[in-house]
Amino acid sequence: MFDLFIELFSYSFLQRAFLVGIIVALCSALLGVSLVLKRYSMIGDGLSHVGFGSLSIAMALNLAPLKVSIPVVVVSAFLLLRISENSKIRGDAAIAIISSSSIAIGVLITSLTTGMNTDVYNFLFGSILAMSREDVVLSMALSAVVLLLFIFFYHKIFAVTFDENFARATGTNAGLYNMLIALLTAVTIVVGMRIMGSLLISSLIIFPALSAMRIFRSFRGVVFTAAVVSVICFVCGMVISYGFDTPAGASIVAVNLAVFLICCLLGMIPRGEEA
Repeated sequence: MFDLFIELFSYSFLQRAFLVGIIVALCSALLGVSLVLKRYSMIGDGLSHVGFGSLSIAMALNLAPLKVSIPVVVVSAFLLLRISENSKIRGDAAIAIISSSSIAIGVLITSLTTGMNTDVYNFLFGSILAMSREDVVLSMALSAVVLLLFIFFYHKIFAVTFDENFARATGTNAGLYNMLIALLTAVTIVVGMRIMGSLLISSLIIFPALSAMRIFRSFRGVVFTAAVVSVICFVCGMVISYGFDTPAGASIVAVNLAVFLICCLLGMIPRGEEA
């Protein structure tokens, strides 16, 4: 096993994939707890589809994918919140509209320009070869900003997550913090999409939070456990992907699924109240 890790880290593209993947897994897990508790889980899925549409546009115009995707996905995240909060369209319907429309636009643009080539396949299902040095630097910087903002506003995010009405009553600007959660989610989705793919990146947000919730009840316990589970699942998925020559994104999701099922079984064991 030790020799396998030595071999893994001898490749520069795998070093880049591990660097970005671990920090993205950490950010996804931290945000995922709030999104799952607020029933915004599908926002990650919707934004990843928007990311595919924007990547297709970037590829058609021969522009840097991340520099096009980040502003488009961030604007879409704000739009999703505004539609779900201030219109007659419910949140899940708004996500479905934007998600399916983005996929359709991306497929149309791809068909009319480059066609369904390997790059498009990588955008959909992810590729550890997709990260350039410039992407790694940008991704690490953005992920660090996401982590710092989450830590700095942890108590406000906790208040808005558990009881938004009470938070508003105590003077907290819940709308602002909902926007912050959407902004951090959008950035995390775009950064992680290169490795996981637009169809699988939302699993990093949903699975670790749900796995942790099977075992722990406190917000802090769930957040900490979700972060640990997410990073371990990412590393195990990458090792399996390398060892068995399977797609990285799908391998990571499969490990997350296995851990979730194990946590479901552990959650069935009777225990005393968590302190």
